[in-house]
Amino acid sequence: MGKIRVYNLAHELDMDSKEIIDILNDLDIEVSSHMSTITDETAELVKEMYNSATSPGAEETIEQEQTVEDAKPEAVEQDDSVQAAEEVEAKEDIIEIETPITVKEFAEKIDKAPNSLIVDLMNLGVMANVNQNLDQDTLELLAAEAEIKLKFKSAVSQTESQRVGPEITDKAEDLKLRPPIVTVMGHVDHGKTTLLDVIRQSRVAGSEAGGITQHIGAYQAEVNNKKITFIDTPGHEAFTAMRARGAQITDIAILVVAADDGIMPQTEEAINHAKAAGIPIIVAINKIDKANAQPERVKQELTEYGLVPEDWGGDTICVPVSALQEQNIDELLEMVILVAEMEELKANPDRLAEGIVIEAELDKGRGPVATILIKNGTLKVGDTLLAGTTCGRVRAMFNEYGENVNLAGPAAAVEVLGFNDVPDAGNFVQVLEDEKQARDIAAERQAKKRQAELQQDAKVSLEDLYKQIQEGEVKELNIIIKADVQGSIEALKASLIRLGTDEVTVNVIHTGVGAVNETDVNLASASNAIIIGFSVRPDNNALKVAEKEKVDIRTYRVIYKALEDIKDAMAGLLDPELKEEVTGRAEVRATFKVPDVGIIAGAYINDGHVNRNYEARLLRDGVVIHEGKISSLKRFENDVKEVQSGYECGIGIENYNDIKEGDIIEFYTYREIKRSL
Repeated sequence: MGKIRVYNLAHELDMDSKEIIDILNDLDIEVSSHMSTITDETAELVKEMYNSATSPGAEETIEQEQTVEDAKPEAVEQDDSVQAAEEVEAKEDIIEIETPITVKEFAEKIDKAPNSLIVDLMNLGVMANVNQNLDQDTLELLAAEAEIKLKFKSAVSQTESQRVGPEITDKAEDLKLRPPIVTVMGHVDHGKTTLLDVIRQSRVAGSEAGGITQHIGAYQAEVNNKKITFIDTPGHEAFTAMRARGAQITDIAILVVAADDGIMPQTEEAINHAKAAGIPIIVAINKIDKANAQPERVKQELTEYGLVPEDWGGDTICVPVSALQEQNIDELLEMVILVAEMEELKANPDRLAEGIVIEAELDKGRGPVATILIKNGTLKVGDTLLAGTTCGRVRAMFNEYGENVNLAGPAAAVEVLGFNDVPDAGNFVQVLEDEKQARDIAAERQAKKRQAELQQDAKVSLEDLYKQIQEGEVKELNIIIKADVQGSIEALKASLIRLGTDEVTVNVIHTGVGAVNETDVNLASASNAIIIGFSVRPDNNALKVAEKEKVDIRTYRVIYKALEDIKDAMAGLLDPELKEEVTGRAEVRATFKVPDVGIIAGAYINDGHVNRNYEARLLRDGVVIHEGKISSLKRFENDVKEVQSGYECGIGIENYNDIKEGDIIEFYTYREIKRSL
């Protein structure tokens, strides 16, 4: 049975949400707010009541009542000046909003206290702080609650803000059909990667015997002489990260759902992200070859999220597939082509190219390398490019096989050499005719970026938490908890929440089992949160992003120590302390048993360095196994004091022998820091 939100029904019937809530309460159906959901059956009942109220007979009665009202002298004798004043007042009630807008900015716009607005958001089921951005739907709900009218300015996307000159309007006769751009999304272990691998191996045009070497993050499959471009970033996180930067690059989303598992949390998130992007969703019901597969149950669950399968009378295409057995892959790709034809995706190949940076890196031999997806026009070798704060001239282009190409048309993805620096993923790329203009604009943007970074507000950390509380800047402390087991998370979460006071609330916004990763840091940055790792460590990417975004990551092995730090920070009692400093990491590549000594790890220093006097921490799959002192450090037969990255060495850990190949040894020391409150 499908469901619909109250405010969606109100919008459909052109009624106020409060009126719908009143009708539902009269029907003894409990709804708490505009965000409440009701069944389609209930919605139909409300529609029938609405239709009967607006039927011809009802309209006649209303007209008669209006005639009686019109007959009253008071209505006729209404003063023109009063009417004019009401018109002015009505105009003043319309507040112009430009998104994105934070809770604090919106509160100022509508002349309301931010705390009061946060309470309203909580009543709508939205947890937010004063610095959080609000989407248009939430703003409309708040406006309905406050009985005010909003007018939204057209938001300037990154594409528009970074475009040089006006947007070129293509003539209808110049537009030609282009391949659709597809992203595969879904829950972990539901078969996204296997499905992509099968499509890549069996359907990528021009594939060579012996398999395909994948050089870039996108490739084209061919079905019935028609091409489909796949973005090789499975998972909603990468998809959303691109959208967050204003890069709407996907035309169609394939949602992979395992027939033996059904809708899972990440599946739900993927659905929400695809809906937010406003793109068609094709559901691939995977693993139908399994004995316990239940495709019909998956279809039933999909209806709860507004995705009604075609064979159930809806408009969502569902294709049962088995990526492992390569069943119905052709049918799935044909459905993608069908949806693309319905969408009529077109572009003009005969113009200066525009596109999006999918990914970029600094290659030691080739310099800055960017993978660019062409959205419109044709990119040629020798073209002058502008992408965010970087520019350059196309020196060479390579396709997914690493082959040199001279031209790349709409929906093609190519590796491009020639940028003066590494552009950011999601940057809008534009070809300009004047190379000097491109250099000047890139330099100007770089200067603005540096200025913005200098003025950027510092993220909350335990050191300055008390100071911010005293100044009224922080009313809640957002925390992300990562731990080695779920039980530790629950214990830590319950203890932290109990630390909340009248001055500041402790709000655990996310929890998870496993190492602290880049996604956690991005969430902490967006939510102004502190990350607590319990018996787990951040990976290298997470550390780099945390340093860039100034996110505070704290790691503990004892719960009460974590509670003490948070409590002391909230009470303003933080004393100077020794701060842990990670100096390097090594990968265990072999182990050797030495008589009277124990197990020695034959390790390769991946980054940083190791000193004989440092502490060592043994990690296995991101989880801390042991912490202790380094008992020996050798290069070949010689004892050494220090080994730098890029070299191999033998490492012994004091009183510990359970070292295995593949383990990571993290080296750290302590330095004294002063707390500034």
